[in-house]
Amino acid sequence: MRDLDLTTLRLFAAVCDARSIARAAEQANIVGSAVSKRLAQLEDTVGTPLLLRRRRGVEPTPAGESLLEHARAMLASAEQIERDMGDYALGVRGQVRILATASVMAESLADDVAGFLQVPAHHDIRISMEERVSPEVIRGIKEGVASVGICWDAADLSSLQSRGYRHDHLAIVAHASHPLAVHETLSFEQTLGYEHVSLPAQSAVQVLLQRAAALQGKAIVHRVIVSNFEAALRVVRANLAISVVPREVADPYARTFGLRVMPLTDAWARRRFAICFRDEAGLSAAARLLVKHLAGSSPA
Repeated sequence: MRDLDLTTLRLFAAVCDARSIARAAEQANIVGSAVSKRLAQLEDTVGTPLLLRRRRGVEPTPAGESLLEHARAMLASAEQIERDMGDYALGVRGQVRILATASVMAESLADDVAGFLQVPAHHDIRISMEERVSPEVIRGIKEGVASVGICWDAADLSSLQSRGYRHDHLAIVAHASHPLAVHETLSFEQTLGYEHVSLPAQSAVQVLLQRAAALQGKAIVHRVIVSNFEAALRVVRANLAISVVPREVADPYARTFGLRVMPLTDAWARRRFAICFRDEAGLSAAARLLVKHLAGSSPA
């Protein structure tokens, strides 16, 4: 098979997204016939039809869906190469992009990255971080959007390599006047009769809590849904509801505002996180150094 052309793959992805050769051509500022010719050459190269022509547009065949996934990964890698080479031209010796869950971002990652960058030998390394839910972290690493991901280790990491990172302990946070505030610890079942402030349904914490409630044959009573832990703690501070928040995030806030933090006794409330990547041998030198530093920062 001949080498695949990135420009053609980019046009193929655009056609799949737009479900139209004409719209993709307009977006790329080229004529539709040129796009059609490139797509025909691509199908000839891979030896199988990639698009089904419908009356109102096109859609990828099963082979096209498979190629689209690979194409996105290749295009993301090409963009990363362009960014990295641009940084080298500016004198930056390495760049690492991290995808991490809200818990990791809120708890320890910023401090750990700052500690890494304070090492004199690492001053010319640039690190960017983006918050995503666990499934999107894993998808982003598989697709080459970032080289390093950090998420809850209960996520499906089977197709990735990983190393252990830190851990946390989920707790109930309540206003000091709340009926549950008299307890030192709580089981999650004890909280299900009270209104909760919750994170979005797809977040790792919320998926875990919904499953735990279902096992008890009950449902969580959602009063407020927010996007992050800080917002959840503000709702708790107003005494509108209780919330499940990692103890490591809640403790500093609780000391400032007099909130009660009661660790959950459920076994699943103690979570461990993992650093994941596609292939350690394929990581850049800067990414390997960062992974080693983060893995070493985990308490015994």
